[in-house]
Amino acid sequence: MRQRPTRLEASQNLDQDFGQNPRKILFVCLGNICRSPAAQGVFRALCSSVTCDSAGTSDYHVGAPPYGAMQQAMKRRGLDVSDLRARQFSPSDFSDFDLILAMDQNNLDNIEALRSAGNQTPVQLFTRFAPEAAMDHVPDPYYTRDFDGCLDLIELAAAGLVRAVAQGEGEPGR
Repeated sequence: MRQRPTRLEASQNLDQDFGQNPRKILFVCLGNICRSPAAQGVFRALCSSVTCDSAGTSDYHVGAPPYGAMQQAMKRRGLDVSDLRARQFSPSDFSDFDLILAMDQNNLDNIEALRSAGNQTPVQLFTRFAPEAAMDHVPDPYYTRDFDGCLDLIELAAAGLVRAVAQGEGEPGR
């Protein structure tokens, strides 16, 4: 029986990752109240043809709406995520989503620890889609208090993700 794939095997390159054209994308951060719901909100505004969701690697805030300061920063940009509620990442998410995007390396490592043997769902850092930002993670504004800077990076990465999805076969989500 084959062991769980390495991070490199599961996330070889964009062409391989998007060969099947992701229809369901999951954004993951620590608590699912700042970064991942913001990424979900930005991405769904840019690409309504692809289903997306968000989750946290911890259970700190399960059932809570996005953090108030993040919601305010998003509202200033015309985005509303008040309908979202925090949930914890589950091993079933590997089966339910075509692509899983982590906000930082700790999140990615925690996700990978739950991967079952044989699962090939790509798990990548979200910042991979914003190489021009030269950032290896999305800083957590819950701690940095820089909600606008966080959103700037999320918007950049979301635009890159939309471009990557559009380069897949056919139309996104079809």
